[in-house]
Amino acid sequence: MTGAGATETVSSPITHHPSPVLLLLLACLLFFLGLGSLGLTDRDEGRNAEAAREMVETGDWISPTFNYEPRFAKPAFVYWLMGASYKLLGVSEFTARLPSALSGIALVLLQYGFLTRVRGPVFGLMGGLMLLLNVEILAIGHMALTDGVLILWTTLSLFGFWLGLHGEGAQRHFLWLFYAGMGLGTLTKGPIGLAVPLLAVVPYLTLVRRWKEFGRRGFPLAGTLLFLSLALPWYLAMLAIHGARYTASAQADTVSRFLGAMEGHGGTVFFYVPVLLLGFFPWSGLLPFALYDAFKSWREARGARREGESKISPRPSPLASSPPAPQELELFAALWLAAGFLFFSLSATRLPHYLGPLFPAAAILCASYWNRCLTDPATRGVRASIHLMTGLGYLLGFVLAAAPALYSSFIEQVAKEFPIAPQVDPGMGPPAAGFIFLLGSAGVAYYGLSEQRRPAAFWMAGATLALVLLMTLLVTLPRVNRYFIAPPQELAYAAGLNLESGDRLIAYGVTRPSLTFYAKRRIVFVPAGQEDQLRRHLAQPGRTMILLPSRMKPNLPAEAAGFPVILERFGYSLLANEPMVKGLPATPPVPKLGPHGPLGP
Repeated sequence: MTGAGATETVSSPITHHPSPVLLLLLACLLFFLGLGSLGLTDRDEGRNAEAAREMVETGDWISPTFNYEPRFAKPAFVYWLMGASYKLLGVSEFTARLPSALSGIALVLLQYGFLTRVRGPVFGLMGGLMLLLNVEILAIGHMALTDGVLILWTTLSLFGFWLGLHGEGAQRHFLWLFYAGMGLGTLTKGPIGLAVPLLAVVPYLTLVRRWKEFGRRGFPLAGTLLFLSLALPWYLAMLAIHGARYTASAQADTVSRFLGAMEGHGGTVFFYVPVLLLGFFPWSGLLPFALYDAFKSWREARGARREGESKISPRPSPLASSPPAPQELELFAALWLAAGFLFFSLSATRLPHYLGPLFPAAAILCASYWNRCLTDPATRGVRASIHLMTGLGYLLGFVLAAAPALYSSFIEQVAKEFPIAPQVDPGMGPPAAGFIFLLGSAGVAYYGLSEQRRPAAFWMAGATLALVLLMTLLVTLPRVNRYFIAPPQELAYAAGLNLESGDRLIAYGVTRPSLTFYAKRRIVFVPAGQEDQLRRHLAQPGRTMILLPSRMKPNLPAEAAGFPVILERFGYSLLANEPMVKGLPATPPVPKLGPHGPLGP
């Protein structure tokens, strides 16, 4: 490879050039299907969607609020995207999640385009499909989170760095994407938008000794100004408006989040090992050997390159790039993944979707390793990788097949969050998905352990995951939504229709942030056990509605004990001190119980 625009020669058993149209259609299907059919999950989805809705309602596009109080936890860029979506298509779950879905589609196409440019269309297709067909990326693309947009910007930044550093002539200008991606990432989720690219770039430049080359070609001063011009204005505006209150909150959401677990999101330093294995399934089975192969192959290629170099070579132009050594892209991806994984593991606050920015690197590594497994049957660890991939599939299959039994074992814990749980089983969706995983894993083993049949294992693994995801979106999630997610949200929506600006909606024993999105008004959240706080709000004049789990009605203070039940939804009740005028459509029937659980869908 002589430049970023050139294509490396990588042999492959696939000879035709695949079209990106099919990849685009599959990405659109998987990211858009069911995008608005599930109520907003809590905590982050509800807060983000409501913050954007309040931004549109109030017209204040600088200072985000949640429940009409300042929300400093995240920068405003994703709220701007959601707000634009609301403006164009109306406020809904679909429009709240639309920026994440579009970012997911753009991410997959970006992966395909980058890998096609540097390695050819077959490699691009493999890397694009691996990035699309895994659990975590599709889950993030279906949620109103900042992470989907963040992953797009950090990936754009790192691809721009690679193309610009190794490109000639006008291709050097790809480096502007490196700085722009970091700026937009910082405007999306704070310093992590800067940290993820630097965690990959700094060890790479150090290991391959390209710091001087980057200094000559990388526009470091002008690029830093571009980064600051994109990221800094909003932060300066917030500082000017809110002063020390904002700086204290920003410190709590950055340094404090790294040093101490926040909101109960802790865990050990090994927290992300199962997250990576299950979140990047099925390709995670290839990762251990792909990482090992990347480092080992690069060392071997570097040694061979040094031996073949002439002792006397012409002095290069100050702006010329030295071509990357064989397997140097894999080294870059390995450092991107390893450094980021270590950083997130050392952080005290841990959540599964934090690893999302590392998945493009994981897909590059696995695509490269799988291509090598197909072209060289003697590749180290190929059979062990197939066994690990199928072992993870069997594990998921058996767990999902046993979902009804596991659900029954933990029913008391589930009922604390979802009151209707003892009367509703998880349905046949999880066991059916488990059965598909078991069959698919057997197919992967059948094809993958044979040198002649091995190429088909890739398509078997991808098709299995796609089928399970389709079943989850079409069968399992609608049931989960009906009985577990939607009931309190429907009651909050009904309350919002009936209450005026001076009235009160109290959520007693329910702390779901998404309720404010559906009520479209401020909610007074009163935790269980704080009845004195509830009494203070009940003493105020005007109309009052109380949304609570039905089982908590006996805990109400005397001031609210006489409130009639206006509506009920699967374990939740809406009470009011005055009759309700505007209601909901016909109440869904309570599930009929048979001798072994609920009947019907």
